Amino acid sequence: MNTSAPPSGGMIDPAALPALFAPRGPDTHKGSFGTVGVVGGGPGMTGAALLAARAALKTGAGKVLVGFAQEAAPLACDPLQPELMLRDARSLLEADLGVTAWVAGCGIGTGLLAANILSELFVLRREAPLVLDADALNLLARGEIQPGWGAGPVVLTPHPAEAARLLGAGTADVQADRPGAARELARRYGAWIVLKGAGTVVCSPQGALRTNPSGNPGLATAGTGDVLAGMLGALLAQQLPLEQAVAGAVWLHGAAADALVAAGIGPIGLTAGELADAARRLRNGGR
Repeated sequence: MNTSAPPSGGMIDPAALPALFAPRGPDTHKGSFGTVGVVGGGPGMTGAALLAARAALKTGAGKVLVGFAQEAAPLACDPLQPELMLRDARSLLEADLGVTAWVAGCGIGTGLLAANILSELFVLRREAPLVLDADALNLLARGEIQPGWGAGPVVLTPHPAEAARLLGAGTADVQADRPGAARELARRYGAWIVLKGAGTVVCSPQGALRTNPSGNPGLATAGTGDVLAGMLGALLAQQLPLEQAVAGAVWLHGAAADALVAAGIGPIGLTAGELADAARRLRNGGR
């Protein structure tokens, strides 16, 4: 792993993320804040796509569309968040619905349908920002999809085991040099890297590093990565400056968990579905 790249930029500082907390103008409308397309939720994993989509909505996206990696959408409406627009992935990709940022991979599975959907997305995304999470990363590591995603920002969000698969290394090797692993992934894929874990590392495609100081062990539960992916998609869709969008989503995700623990919710038993409401409060000045 290459550690001779540009030096670390230190910790993510919320004071350096003004766009994250900027008030909205009185003449804005839902089209002002982008449209997120979430592609995932294969059989048995519908909830992963819904967690990402709900998080995108509550992090401020104007509209959120969900395309399930199934032959037909498994439900007509999300009973908890009926504002979400649900369909199957193929019909979402084939329609021109003005998606301004994509989130793909949350619960998508590793079968042929998932691989075909992701490959189609790479062709059709029209340079819109793209967040790849979970099984999208495993398919990439196995060579079942190729990194031919074209121009436009890409963010990969591996946990240490996924990073190890992408690098052809061991998880212990990644953990022994997290900055080096993040930089090598950024170099190899020409993408932003969010290497999750205690002290999540954010690395730009050019190798500039920042480490996240927020978060706690309450995040060690199923679905929190899906929520982070949705938050990233939302901030990218809202056209925050790229560095603030990626670092801001990572910080906000951890800070939401910290706020919940401070309120007596966790860390033991904290659930992924509780994070989006806490993140919304933070964006609206509830620090």
